[in-house]
Amino acid sequence: MSSPLTPYSQLTPDCLLDALEAAGFRTDGRLLALNSFENRVYQVGIEDSTPVVAKFYRPHRWTDDAIHEEHAFLRQLAEAEIPVVAPLANAAGETLFHAEGFRFAVFPRRGGRSPELDNPETLTWLGRFIGRIHAIGRQSRYHHRPTLSPQTFGTHAIEQILDSGFVPADKRGRWQQSANRAMEAIEALYEKAGDIELIRLHGDCHPSNVLWTDDGPHFVDFDDSRMGPAVQDLWMLVTGAGIEQQHQLTDILVGYEDFCEFNWHERHLIEALRTLRQIHYAAWLSQRWSDPAFPAAFPWFGEPHYWDEHTQALEQQVLVMQEKLDPHY
Repeated sequence: MSSPLTPYSQLTPDCLLDALEAAGFRTDGRLLALNSFENRVYQVGIEDSTPVVAKFYRPHRWTDDAIHEEHAFLRQLAEAEIPVVAPLANAAGETLFHAEGFRFAVFPRRGGRSPELDNPETLTWLGRFIGRIHAIGRQSRYHHRPTLSPQTFGTHAIEQILDSGFVPADKRGRWQQSANRAMEAIEALYEKAGDIELIRLHGDCHPSNVLWTDDGPHFVDFDDSRMGPAVQDLWMLVTGAGIEQQHQLTDILVGYEDFCEFNWHERHLIEALRTLRQIHYAAWLSQRWSDPAFPAAFPWFGEPHYWDEHTQALEQQVLVMQEKLDPHY
């Protein structure tokens, strides 16, 4: 049985292969660990067939109902011929499996390269498919997965960071003041944006979760899928600054609006969402620190200078957000 402190200590190669065999996938014993921290992901060889990718969900994070919602959304998208990587079903039609206290799903292996985000045609192509994803995302709601909001990614994350004890005592006051000022600006930008529709999103649509082939993009890893504003799936693909950022967002929306109407008031949320991601990321690291993989991969998180840099980043974001609050923007 897994422990919240060492959640994957019991996930041995034998356990993993036995789990896939029990789910109906005949493995050939080949395993390759893939890059993932939140979950454990492996390429697994299959007898007389192409390898598959097995994702073992982090214990105690999602409920079965929440994972089923993710899978149902992926199936909807795949049935609409949108290029996503949906989970494979066994002979009984099941896509979520259980073994030795773990929950896992199996996906087809898909390759690809990073998209060329400095190419306007690439951005428009991406926008077209994200628009199709969102058109279906609007059709129903999640009931068991969370919502991306200033409360979940901001207020609650700040509480988690302070409770974790990671912020050094001599830096805690300035960091907390900066985080509180950031939240004030975030709330003001949300108010400026007005009424925002919350839809089912990819949720973590950064370039590494978009794989490009000669046939175009396909979208992977919907593990962070949740309810939220549409612009959450757009802003991480915008890499420029100032006017360049506006041009890139416009290129994306040229394709997006072929399939889904975009509320242009949501552009006011871009810097708010960027700041919420910074806060949430620090909270995520603090909550995962007991997993031995995290200190090894992020040793700088436990150092005092990290909090100096994080505080400075928040203060810079406050300035950027205050600029966006200018009534002429």
